[in-house]
Amino acid sequence: MITQEQIDRINFLAHKSKTEDGLTEEEKAEQAQLRQEYVAAMRASLRGQLDHTVVQYPDGTRKKLSDFKNENKE
Repeated sequence: MITQEQIDRINFLAHKSKTEDGLTEEEKAEQAQLRQEYVAAMRASLRGQLDHTVVQYPDGTRKKLSDFKNENKE
């Protein structure tokens, strides 16, 4: 999980990179690491949401999205 402090730091580095001064090599590395952590957290969150998503058909039957994924593997 990513914290609000990390998001604030990502935003600060993004704004700083657009200034005349730019980022130092150390800040660029930090920015890349923070972005990777952010993307990983967003993917995990989305995966969690999709695992709990259910498709309901007009006849009232319901099927989890994860069941569709398992069908495609066979």
